[in-house]
Amino acid sequence: MSKPEWRISDGPVPYSEALAAMEARVADIRGGRAPELVWLLEHPPLYTAGTSSKAQDLLQPARFAVHVAGRGGQYTYHGPGQRVVYVMLDLRARHQDVRRFVSDLEEWTLRALARFNVTAERRPGRVGIWVVRPDRPRLPDGTAREDKIAAIGVRIRHWVSFHGLSINVEPDLSHYDGIVPCGIADHGVTSLVDLGLPVTLADLDVALAETFDEVFGSDVRPSAAA
Repeated sequence: MSKPEWRISDGPVPYSEALAAMEARVADIRGGRAPELVWLLEHPPLYTAGTSSKAQDLLQPARFAVHVAGRGGQYTYHGPGQRVVYVMLDLRARHQDVRRFVSDLEEWTLRALARFNVTAERRPGRVGIWVVRPDRPRLPDGTAREDKIAAIGVRIRHWVSFHGLSINVEPDLSHYDGIVPCGIADHGVTSLVDLGLPVTLADLDVALAETFDEVFGSDVRPSAAA
């Protein structure tokens, strides 16, 4: 299998346009008419509702357009300054294991963030990637506050993946006030710039490109003839 195509879009891509493009590409990958694709982009400000979203978690429904995403997860925000990564991989040629695929996306995110000396972590029962904030007041129960820096939500169709992950570089974090992000009210959200790191989208793109093969490069199963 050849390496996936790597595409970076300049300027915000309308959400409906991105969904249509993903749908078409997934069909072409499944039909053998196109290679896998990793697509890096931004969206204009909007909220998306995953398959597990709850109406009460949309706190300000008139603030931004709300799109039904079809991916797993709950409500999340997309907007300028956030790197959205849509990952269209043919899991038939890799590992037909959804949990492993999600874990690999998490691992890829952790390795990319580590390039900027960010100690990010998984948390059981909380999808996404988290950063401990010792600089912030502790929660009422005395535990340290943790802020989410990356969200993950995927969909698999006939073992071809789409949607993927988003990493906060320098979005307007106040835009998260209109939702309960991913249904979790006890913790906040952060970004690379909020953590005091002068990282750009281009810097993150390089880190994602450099770490992709570390996680997915050896993920292709040998063919029966190999």
